[in-house]
Amino acid sequence: METVYIVDGRRTPQLKTTGKPGSFSASDLAVASARDLLIEMPFTAHDIDEVIIGCVMPDASEANIARQIALRIGCDTNISAWTVQRNCASGMQAIDSGMNSIQTGKSEIVLVGGTEVMSRAPILWNNSMINWLSQWFRIRAYSLLDNVKYVRQLFNLRPSFFKPVFSLLKGLKDPLIDLSMGQTAENLAYHFDISRSDMDRYALQSHQRLSHAVRQGKMEDEITPVYNTNNHYFTQDNGLREDSTVEKLSKLKPVFDRKNGSVTAGNSAQISDGAASIFLASAKAVKKHDLKVLGKIIDCHWVGLTPEEMGLGPAYAIPPLLNKHQLTMNDIDFWEINEAFAAQVIACQKALNDKSFCQNELKLKDKLGLILDEKLNIDGGGISLGHPVGASGSRIALHLAHTLKQQIRKQKTLKPKPLRGIAALCIGGGQGGAILIESIGDQ
Repeated sequence: METVYIVDGRRTPQLKTTGKPGSFSASDLAVASARDLLIEMPFTAHDIDEVIIGCVMPDASEANIARQIALRIGCDTNISAWTVQRNCASGMQAIDSGMNSIQTGKSEIVLVGGTEVMSRAPILWNNSMINWLSQWFRIRAYSLLDNVKYVRQLFNLRPSFFKPVFSLLKGLKDPLIDLSMGQTAENLAYHFDISRSDMDRYALQSHQRLSHAVRQGKMEDEITPVYNTNNHYFTQDNGLREDSTVEKLSKLKPVFDRKNGSVTAGNSAQISDGAASIFLASAKAVKKHDLKVLGKIIDCHWVGLTPEEMGLGPAYAIPPLLNKHQLTMNDIDFWEINEAFAAQVIACQKALNDKSFCQNELKLKDKLGLILDEKLNIDGGGISLGHPVGASGSRIALHLAHTLKQQIRKQKTLKPKPLRGIAALCIGGGQGGAILIESIGDQ
């Protein structure tokens, strides 16, 4: 198979929702990150063979959002552009699909990524109102009788018809099991005996790590500023709470199980807007354009599991990926597990280090081992910087590639040791995905 390289990537700041529509559409954010990335490349938009973008809730005017993004950044009209949707892993699915296109020889340079504007999730009419409107528009007032029909239809209108349907809340609930994603996190907290204080301490750590990363300038090569029409600009993720403490977090009330629960807004991922763009290239394209690269993709793996415990997706997806490439936990230098919920990340750590779980659920002979805290989400995650669902899969893969590159540079040797990392997500509906990335020598 053709080697697939991660050339480089950019992402927008992840902007926490405030209860009203954000300043940018999903395509606006994706275009901002892709244009900034393209400017840094030695090739042009005409050299891009394919565009693949993950998005869960595009605006009604953004059908096949990947095509709009491709044309807006100047790609040729004859290139292929398509949108993928795998819930929280849509951005990672875009990477996997781009990798497959290069491996099979269909493309040499592919723009992949993900975008989501959760603040603009549509608010819809309920079915009763839709049915009433359908009947209303069928009436044609050509005669006195028709006017009477109009009046009668008005009397059929009920206050309950105006009750809106919030698509964001619908999307965050699994209709097959009638549980929200937060309720599945409560299941994991109960199953793995994860306390409220464990979750709050993890949430605080996420904010502290992101704060440290920002102060150290670790995100500067990753984030591109975005500007709105009111001359406002954003250069950093705005969900960071540097004044957060365990005491403050402990005062928040449970959201998904108000009586007995432990999952709160403070130990859950923030609802946010954001986008990430990444260029993938074949070895031929790397040589042709003399490209410097962040790393290479070794493999990607997907699994399914019970929807009631969908947060364990990484725990199910990681072992087959390691086994396929004859790797152990100790062979992985850094991990990115998307922080949908603190309970979910902690549960994945516990599950992989639990002999009974690994034997019964993963069919392993022994426990896989512990993902060490000092290797996991070292610069924070969804709890501190947000989780725009269509973008997170590409964001964590991009950040992992940057982390590996930064650590390679710290070795300060002519032949630095290659480093490996795994980025993984849980996926609403009961799936998991994981991608294995390897660094190459400093360039």
